[in-house]
Amino acid sequence: AFAQEARASLALDRVLFLPTAQPPHKPGRKFAPPLHRYVMVELALLGEEGLFASPVEWTPGRTAYTVETVERLAAEHPGWRFVLLIGADSFGDLPQWRRWRDLVAQVEIAVAVRPGWDLRDLREAAPAELRAAVDAGRVHFLANTPVGLSSTDLRAALERGETPPAGSLPPRVLDYACKYHLYR
Repeated sequence: AFAQEARASLALDRVLFLPTAQPPHKPGRKFAPPLHRYVMVELALLGEEGLFASPVEWTPGRTAYTVETVERLAAEHPGWRFVLLIGADSFGDLPQWRRWRDLVAQVEIAVAVRPGWDLRDLREAAPAELRAAVDAGRVHFLANTPVGLSSTDLRAALERGETPPAGSLPPRVLDYACKYHLYR
């Protein structure tokens, strides 16, 4: 929902989802195998206009960093406008990302509301470079519909053998995760 809301409010032609083989910010966490995560993203987006899965960060055994992905995509698609869609929690962690200053200089950032996060507080707590990007109109705090369920919550429910709340996962994705016992 956030991707479609951001696409509409920021007049984006398309939104690329980048399932990552090896997430750098979540060391030691157990994930479903990368190919399965990629397939689930594809299944989730099948009926969604303007939303696409991209394999650009899907290199098993290699950590993918957002700044490198943006540089690669910018070289492949000169003239494209790049907007990084992230949650408020990721915005708060942005100064810990690899070469985050370069990233902020290369893209606009759209920040999704997440329960428990106050966007004004996030802006005020941000380093000067991020506050400057906000002031320059390069960071957009979107008035999206907050989602009260995190991916961590969904994985935990599946691990316990519970069915997640209705509407929290596309049926195809839920069927796929259950069929292959990805979170058990």
